[in-house]
Amino acid sequence: MARYGQEFKDTVVARLLPPESASVQVVAHEVGVGEQTLQRWLSDALSRPARERAWTAAARLEAVIATAAMDEASRSAWCRQNGVYPQQLQQWRQSAVQALAEPEEARASPQQTKQDRRRIRELEREVRRKDRALAETAALLVLSKKVSAIFNKGEDE
Repeated sequence: MARYGQEFKDTVVARLLPPESASVQVVAHEVGVGEQTLQRWLSDALSRPARERAWTAAARLEAVIATAAMDEASRSAWCRQNGVYPQQLQQWRQSAVQALAEPEEARASPQQTKQDRRRIRELEREVRRKDRALAETAALLVLSKKVSAIFNKGEDE
């Protein structure tokens, strides 16, 4: 008998619940799980409080679209009916807007990129200079210790 993780079960059951409301037969065929098993998972999920149910990404997007034109009272009623906090709905909306942001907004301008490359070259040159200075200082320190060890050894005798 196959065992499925709770996360997998929640994802599959979320497809069976509103707003997606896919049929048990379709979901069973797609995920390769028996219809009886899906029915049992669905009844278990419905016995839990609505706030504990998982929402798929597609269902979240549909919820955002469905509630976009609603006024505050209608949106609150929809949230109560579907077991979602209005803050969750707002977070889903912000995530959707961020994911759909135009690449131009997310990408740096060519001039900015050129300035960044120039700054990186300057910083790398400065790091190399400091590395050389540090290596020289370390060599001088080792050399001075050797010299003092040689001359102090002669004084002890």
